Amino acid sequence: MAGEHMILAAFFFNPQGDHRLSWRHPHAPGAEYLDLDYYRRLVDSAEAAKLDTIFIADHLGIWNGLGSGVAHYANPRLEPLSLVSALSALTKDIGFMVTASTSYTEPFNTARIFASIDHISRGRVGWNVVTSALEEEAVNYGRDGNIDHALRYERAAEFLDVAKALWDSWEDEAVLIDKASGRFADPQKVHFLDHKGKHFQVRGPLNVPRPPQGHPVIVQAGSSEAGKNLAAAHADVHFAVLRSQAEGIAYRADLNTRLASFGRSPDSMKLIPGILPIVADTTAEAEEKQQFLESLMLDEVAVDLLSTWAGVDLSAYPLDGPVPDLPEEANYNGWRTWLALVRDEANRGLSIRQLARKISNTGSVPVVAGTPTQVADQFEAWFVSGAADGFNLMFPLLPDDWENFMRMVVPELQRRKLFRTEYEPGTLRDRLGLGRPANGFASRPKRPS
Repeated sequence: MAGEHMILAAFFFNPQGDHRLSWRHPHAPGAEYLDLDYYRRLVDSAEAAKLDTIFIADHLGIWNGLGSGVAHYANPRLEPLSLVSALSALTKDIGFMVTASTSYTEPFNTARIFASIDHISRGRVGWNVVTSALEEEAVNYGRDGNIDHALRYERAAEFLDVAKALWDSWEDEAVLIDKASGRFADPQKVHFLDHKGKHFQVRGPLNVPRPPQGHPVIVQAGSSEAGKNLAAAHADVHFAVLRSQAEGIAYRADLNTRLASFGRSPDSMKLIPGILPIVADTTAEAEEKQQFLESLMLDEVAVDLLSTWAGVDLSAYPLDGPVPDLPEEANYNGWRTWLALVRDEANRGLSIRQLARKISNTGSVPVVAGTPTQVADQFEAWFVSGAADGFNLMFPLLPDDWENFMRMVVPELQRRKLFRTEYEPGTLRDRLGLGRPANGFASRPKRPS
């Protein structure tokens, strides 16, 4: 077993739920999804259930696909670091894993913001490191198209190296605030980076002392070869799309091999696959909920989304015909993780319409629809087998599915001693069973006084 209890993260993607058209549901919120009280209600219920963390996804633009996005797809959202800064002040224990891109900002900005929120939250923040892959994002930052895939990941690796060095630029005991002597800080424990790399030139030090966790928890979600290697080099938590328990076991073994190549042990990184839980008092009721949500999907949106993932305009082909030839991953600058999933599903013989609806309704992560016992059974099987250290809970409909899970499934997991009943002391790192990083500057020779 991966640890004493499984990790549970509650996921925000679309503010109304992780189903692409959940906003059409009569129980979905309206414009109040832009109000802090809406998020406070959700986070309060997750903290009452003792969840480890909230996981917030993000894009740097409006997804518009082939034209249906703005009309139908509810992905306008609040800027997540601003939202978490507010929510961290309203909570005490729950963590926050926040998406921020390495593609269109600078390491100093990002390191400073995360260090600040880690201090504000007393050690409860994580950074979900992404490399932006949407054309809709690139054109908001002065580009005509995406940054090349390999270059994005090369930049991300250097970005992380610089961010970590900036967090380490103040040693833990650097701040003195010695009023008698007039010494605010020990200059021997505040360091210049003088970094000059291919993508960044950063002198440092950071103008925020070292975060309580040393480094905020590093999360990574890409499952391309470059993504998995970046995770093995840097990540504390890896978010993956895994469609079966067997796939999870094989994926974990592959990650362990990659970790070893970077001198890391298997327990230095936690694996949390995405899962869509729909819970109800009976199996029939859970299936009815799922079917109603799926009935809200529009073929136009489904084909648009599939086209975005596949890198091919599929609206030009017969919807009930086969998926045409797709781009080769090695030459594709979009989301290679999603392209690989589309290719795999297309090889199963689904038509464009069938595959588009499957992708748009689930995002290719498993749906677990059933009673609290049935949902807990599947969670337990994955966790005990080592296929997962926990789960990223991607609720199809907010707030209903979120609150039902907290009220119905968490107590069942607690009864089985698979999940905590009270928060342990310490930071988010401590609760996830992750070590505090050593300071990269602390062991270096000190400069003469």
